[in-house]
Amino acid sequence: MCATGPEIRGTRVELLTAPDCPNAAEARALVAECVAESGLDAAVVERVGRYRSPTVLVDGVDVMGTAGSVAGDACRLDVPTRERVLAALTAAGG
Repeated sequence: MCATGPEIRGTRVELLTAPDCPNAAEARALVAECVAESGLDAAVVERVGRYRSPTVLVDGVDVMGTAGSVAGDACRLDVPTRERVLAALTAAGG
């Protein structure tokens, strides 16, 4: 029988970056600022791997509205914006 892990509550925010992404630091700061400004109790999980970088997911949805896989090994041309991150956090907060 498998043991269950801790229950995840609230909004899930993920920052996906590729190794050595030149936009990772700016995206990290943007996400932190937007989470603080939104007032949501949300921890940011950062994952480094083969992603279109940087990608911000709020409850599993790309804030830039891009459908499809977030997998890839390239810099994004549609870098997440403050407006999009805040809008996604506001929508998630109900």
